[in-house]
Amino acid sequence: MSSQLARRVVSKRQFSTSRVVSHQERTILQKLFKIPLDAGAIGAVLATTWLGGQIFTEASPKKQKPQTALTTAGATKKDLVILGSGWGSASMLKSLDTSLYNVTVVSPRNYFLFTPLLPSAPTGTIEPKSIVEPIRAIAKRTPGEVTFMEADATDIDVTKSTVTVKQASTEISGVSKQDSGSSLTTDSFTKDLKYDYLVVGVGAQPTTFGIPGVAEHACFLKELPDSYQVKRKMLDCIEKAALYPKGSEERKRLLSFVVVGGGPTGVEFAGELQDYIDEDLHRWMPEIAEDVQVTLVEALPNVLNAFSKKLWSYAHQVFEETNIHLALSTAVKNVTPTTVFAQSKLADGTTKDLEIPYGMLVWATGNAPRDFTKLMFKKIAEQNTARRGLLVDENLKVNGTENVFAIGDCAFTGHPPTGQVAHQEGDYVSEYLKQKAALDDLNHELSKASNSDESSKVQTRIDSLKSQIKPFNYAHMGALSYVGAEKAVADLVWGKFSSTSTGGTFTYLIWRASYIAMCISARQKALVAFDWLKITIFGRDTSKE
Repeated sequence: MSSQLARRVVSKRQFSTSRVVSHQERTILQKLFKIPLDAGAIGAVLATTWLGGQIFTEASPKKQKPQTALTTAGATKKDLVILGSGWGSASMLKSLDTSLYNVTVVSPRNYFLFTPLLPSAPTGTIEPKSIVEPIRAIAKRTPGEVTFMEADATDIDVTKSTVTVKQASTEISGVSKQDSGSSLTTDSFTKDLKYDYLVVGVGAQPTTFGIPGVAEHACFLKELPDSYQVKRKMLDCIEKAALYPKGSEERKRLLSFVVVGGGPTGVEFAGELQDYIDEDLHRWMPEIAEDVQVTLVEALPNVLNAFSKKLWSYAHQVFEETNIHLALSTAVKNVTPTTVFAQSKLADGTTKDLEIPYGMLVWATGNAPRDFTKLMFKKIAEQNTARRGLLVDENLKVNGTENVFAIGDCAFTGHPPTGQVAHQEGDYVSEYLKQKAALDDLNHELSKASNSDESSKVQTRIDSLKSQIKPFNYAHMGALSYVGAEKAVADLVWGKFSSTSTGGTFTYLIWRASYIAMCISARQKALVAFDWLKITIFGRDTSKE
């Protein structure tokens, strides 16, 4: 009896002890789990507070210094004209001390467009208005007053330092020459602007490579109105296809969406389009969603050719999993209203002719100079051999001129035509002009020097400042691209000699965080974040505007 009682006591103690240990382990796990939750909550509060403060600061800009004839040092203040409102021009304007010059910005559109998220706009992932920032809002947050003119630059005289601008009545995406904006019935206004410095940042337009039918039948994805056009075309095809019986050839053609171009724009739009089909169209019109086929056509053997090789295969894998058909090594030869005629190069070197019926064709490949850039090719002797963009020196000064700079896609620097390059070029020219303004003040002071000692001191300061002007040096920070299904790829650069290539869901979070950080204003950051939150809760909008 006593031995049985002893065993029961021991057993009870062992059982009790095991329960205490289990409770302690749970308490430790709860504490460990609570740490990231607390950190996340604190981070969210701090981020919201910071963003709110930034929005308030942007909405309440400080009083600007008026434009004047003289600088604070007494020298004649120079006139600076900036052409364009893209990445280069907007970045330059944002970082420029506009009180140093009498600044005029000329652009046919009165806003900056955050182009990396433009592929997300047609499917409703991002509202188009969320990725624009009024140029006047950017200008209002600078130290000095800025004049903005919604106009096109139509002519230039580099010998007289004048540029002719004409009232912009339409916004044209490029090659089709069709009005993609709203027309004005008033008489056009033309004016000659005198400049001491001119910064050309007019960007580029899509190119069709001379392929018949592209300009007439394809949609482009370069400007904000293009996103509305693509959305209307996509929804028109879906609604029209719903009227045809399942299995009919016309229904199949209407639900064939072809994207040409395997760069980041084409890849991201194809991924966004497939997301819309799988996540939203499938919920509301499942019988239509299962018949939609997205095809990505690329002339090279891989998509995202500028990325590392291992990311090519990862992107191909994601497209295969999400049912996006890849037509690689395939060159478009002709386009009719219903069919893309292409030629595919096979592994053995032979070619095969393809006919791809389509309901919507989106052309997302290639850049060509705009008309004003081509005009400068002709008017400046040193630019007569230029084809892709304006030829510039190490300070981004247009060859054949003394006071004209070119930044962004309209300049040929040997770097890829990306927003990252244009942003750094804009920042560089802003700093360069700041140093030039300081030199102008010193030269004015030198002209007023009363003796040789004073002149020598001022000249020493001038020589020192000139030595500080460095050539433009592009620092590649990496590349990102969304590939669909909440996955992204990234070539990340750490310093000068280290880089990382990664892809997946975590990279998708990096992609989102990076794009939020790249937005030009706190307002834009908030709107983009809210759009992403909105589609998570409510889904994308499937209605036609």
